[in-house]
Order: sequence, then structure tokens, then C-alpha cells
Amino acid sequence: MADYRRYFVPGGTYFFALVTQGRAAILCEDAARSILADVLRECRARWPFATVAMVLLPDHLHAIWSLPEGDARYPVRWAWIKKEFTKRWLSSGGRERPISDTRRARRRRGVWQPRFWEHTIRDEADFEDHFHYIHYNPVKHGLVRFPYQWPCSSFHRWVRARVYTSDWCCVSRAAPPWVDLHRTTGE
Repeated sequence: MADYRRYFVPGGTYFFALVTQGRAAILCEDAARSILADVLRECRARWPFATVAMVLLPDHLHAIWSLPEGDARYPVRWAWIKKEFTKRWLSSGGRERPISDTRRARRRRGVWQPRFWEHTIRDEADFEDHFHYIHYNPVKHGLVRFPYQWPCSSFHRWVRARVYTSDWCCVSRAAPPWVDLHRTTGE
């Protein structure tokens, strides 16, 4: 078994990638979006954090979170989010993917892949790269031609806050330098 090590920085800012089991294209369905929004809101009420950026794609999501000072317990939050989402998704009639006997014996379900990918943001340049990566991700995956066309993204919030212009990344046909930032996430 692999030895997974996480880097914990109390009060840190983190980039995350979570993938559905078997890359099931469920996350952009209305029911899934509603359930996930409710679960995230409830999680924030229990264990505060700020969602700096987020994008939902059909089979995975990316997020940047900032945790409160002295708190590095992001695994607790993601475990709870995945568990609650799974319960509500299945009880609403959502489907799950087949899983191994080993996972079934551990009382796992076929909604999320085990674990998640995390990266601790090191500095402002690292933050900016991951922030842009999240908002460009629907274009990278060929779901839209321009970031503003993807509805399931915090991109629109940042346009309203004047961090981005609505035509960001619409001029050049060349891929931005951070487009392949996370080749290791399995995308």
C-alpha cells in the first residue's frame, strides 16, 4: 500500500482535487450540485473555512480553501463532505459505480474515489497558478471554449469582484503556462 503523506499548515491555503468513482459524470447534475452546495454550507458551519475558488466538472472538482488560524484539519472536512454527499446522493436516487469487494468490506460506496489530492499553497505565485488553473479547467477538458461559458465555477464571482474580466483567456489560442500544472491528478 502506498504511503500517503499530507502537509499540514495551520491556517494554510490548500488546493484540492476530488474525483468521482470511475469518473462518473454526476457532479454537474442539478441534484448533485444542490446536495454538494448544502453539504459544503453545513461543513463550513461545523468547521469554518473559506472557499476561495472552486470548479465542478462532470467527474471531478477542484477547490482552493483557506483555513482558520491554527486549523489544518482539511481531511476531517473532506471526509465528512464525501460521506454526507454520498448518503444524500444515494437516498435521492443517485447512482453509484461498482466497487471492489475490499472496498465493500470497508463499508465504502461507489460515489467518490478513495482519498483526494491536496497541495499546500506556498506563496502568491503558487496561489495565482492554482487559482487560474481552477478557472481554466473546463476549457482544458474541452467542455467550453472560454471560462465564462462554464456555469459551475467561481470564475463568475471573481468577474463580479473585478479580479477577472469576463473575456479572460478568450484572446490567445495558446494554452496558458499553468494548463498542465497538475499532471499527477489523473486528469
